[in-house]
Amino acid sequence: MLNDLDQWFATEILPHEGLLVGYLTRVWPNTSDVLDLRQDIYVRVYESARRSRPSSPKAFLFATARNLMTDRVRHSRVVPIDLTADFEGSDALIDDVSPERHLSARQELRRLATALDALSEKCRNVVWLRRVEGLSQRETAQRLGLDEGAVESQLGRGVRALALAVFDASDGGERGHRKTVSVHDSNQR
Repeated sequence: MLNDLDQWFATEILPHEGLLVGYLTRVWPNTSDVLDLRQDIYVRVYESARRSRPSSPKAFLFATARNLMTDRVRHSRVVPIDLTADFEGSDALIDDVSPERHLSARQELRRLATALDALSEKCRNVVWLRRVEGLSQRETAQRLGLDEGAVESQLGRGVRALALAVFDASDGGERGHRKTVSVHDSNQR
């Protein structure tokens, strides 16, 4: 004798078995897993229906199937922590920062800080709000009491001055025959 839940399952879910198996066969890459998937889907549907019956059993069945397949794909991409522990003792190449690269990065950062300090207050504030804090042009204009055109203009001047200060100094000024513009000249335009 079937209980109420078993009766519901037999009348509302099992009649869709052919559609479910066909769907799983079409979308799941390994057809040998289809019957196991079907069984796991049935378990999920049955256990969920034990708590409360879905209003649309067929839709619930196929939504459960999609969710289960998504979970399986997601879990297949996860690398167990045990496997990553094996890398620690290996002779894998490690991209350590050489002392030269570390020194070069510090010098570049120092040039950038000096160039930022050399900008006018308005220009420095615009560059900071737009590039560091990530505010939009409109938000920056509102915060500083400027119009958006002024923000765009100050940002262009500031970024140009910073690029000249950082990159021209890093290659010894050998970037071609362009005119060298000082940070203060850039702010006057």
